Amino acid sequence: MKSKTPEELRLMREAGRIVALVHQKMAEIIQPGITTKALDDVARQIILEAGATPSFLNYQGFPASICASVNDVVIHGIPDHRVLNEGDMISIDVGACYKGYHGDSAWTYAVGKVSREVQTLMETAKQALFQGLSKARAGARLTDISHAIGTYLEENNCSTPEQYTGHGIGSHLHEKPAVFNYGLQGRGPLLKKGMTIAVEPMVIAGKRQVDTLQDGWTVVTRDHSLAAHYEHTIVITDDGYEILTQL
Repeated sequence: MKSKTPEELRLMREAGRIVALVHQKMAEIIQPGITTKALDDVARQIILEAGATPSFLNYQGFPASICASVNDVVIHGIPDHRVLNEGDMISIDVGACYKGYHGDSAWTYAVGKVSREVQTLMETAKQALFQGLSKARAGARLTDISHAIGTYLEENNCSTPEQYTGHGIGSHLHEKPAVFNYGLQGRGPLLKKGMTIAVEPMVIAGKRQVDTLQDGWTVVTRDHSLAAHYEHTIVITDDGYEILTQL
């Protein structure tokens, strides 16, 4: 994992800004009655109008610009004509490629008024992301992030699917190294200023076992428990990190 040049970081900041614009709009329009396909259409339009291309569209055959994962879908939900209902939760994962460089971010949204269980899971998952990010700085080890996430989830009686991870990011959507959401601290690559990674805890209220549906993409919890997903693309700095996927 090489550090990015100032010019590469400039392009990644713009890619990240475009991703953040999509999430800003998602927060406005996600409500009971909208379809996941409608969300995908809006996201694609925002990305294209900003002069970028959707990172996910046709990536390894994925058929949409966002992943729209509802309730017990952990990741990679394919947008379709499913209507969101009051009380649902939906994770939107979106990437944008600007002049050859990617930004990638996921966020989980409540659909209308949701249960205390949904609220708690969303807050735990979001806090897990920031627990991990708190360990991101030059001189730390990659798994310091992983350990912080995993420890926090254990303390809050949540789990994470072990086969899915965060990742390096730059001119490719997925670059080495994998950023696990559990494990021992003090392992893996030494973090250096200018390195860019996507940290993304996928958090399950129940057990960590998951299954992939027949479409080859949609990953669901085996016990049908709820799942949430939060992700930011960051660059490592001397004293911490900078989030690239926010306005």
